[in-house]
Amino acid sequence: MTLRFQTIATMACMKSFLMAFNFIFWLSGIIILIIGIWMKVDLHKYTEMSTKFSNIIPYVLIAIGAFIFLIGTFACCCTLKGQPGLLYIYGGILAAIFVLELGCSFSVYTYRADLMEGLDEGITNAMNNYYNETANISDDFDEMQLTLKCCGSHNASDWLNINPSKIPASCCIRENCDVYDETQIFQEGCYEKIINFLKTNIGGIGLVAMVVAIFPLVGLILSCSLARLLNKHKYEQMS
Repeated sequence: MTLRFQTIATMACMKSFLMAFNFIFWLSGIIILIIGIWMKVDLHKYTEMSTKFSNIIPYVLIAIGAFIFLIGTFACCCTLKGQPGLLYIYGGILAAIFVLELGCSFSVYTYRADLMEGLDEGITNAMNNYYNETANISDDFDEMQLTLKCCGSHNASDWLNINPSKIPASCCIRENCDVYDETQIFQEGCYEKIINFLKTNIGGIGLVAMVVAIFPLVGLILSCSLARLLNKHKYEQMS
């Protein structure tokens, strides 16, 4: 009888731990979903300048985040019902998510390296097409220069190599400035600004993805342990 009570107490404790994990896991799905949406809506304004820009990573993060959100909801039902079969299925799903997130975290770091490699060429191409009305990139380039407070690729003089008579007004520190007065325009190039931006933001995303990728292993251990205890409890009741 004492052994049975010990098993029941352990099961209750394990259920509490697993429910706490499920809630945190559910929140991690929301965080990944938000990061994916942010990369798609905001970060792409800078990353699309690279000749090696890819739009896949944000969609992958959005899909994984939404999937984790749904699985987190399913996990709470599995834990409350206390069905060993469902818990083992949940453990298998967590193992699959671990592999997906680990692969995604490595992809983010690889993606960052590829973006940086093609960024210089991409900014130069964008500048060459800036005055081409059919290219539709002038507004995005202006927004980038105003937001990052930069001008040209490496410095403001890059614009003079493209068109000696035209420097965009978005290079101005203040409105209606004299773009040919160096003291009135941004002197730092956009390349270094974007590189620093990518190192800070995508590097941080990759680190978060790596930490979150390891997290499902905790749930895998908890769910399988609880399933084993439930089976043991059933055996003890039959005995």
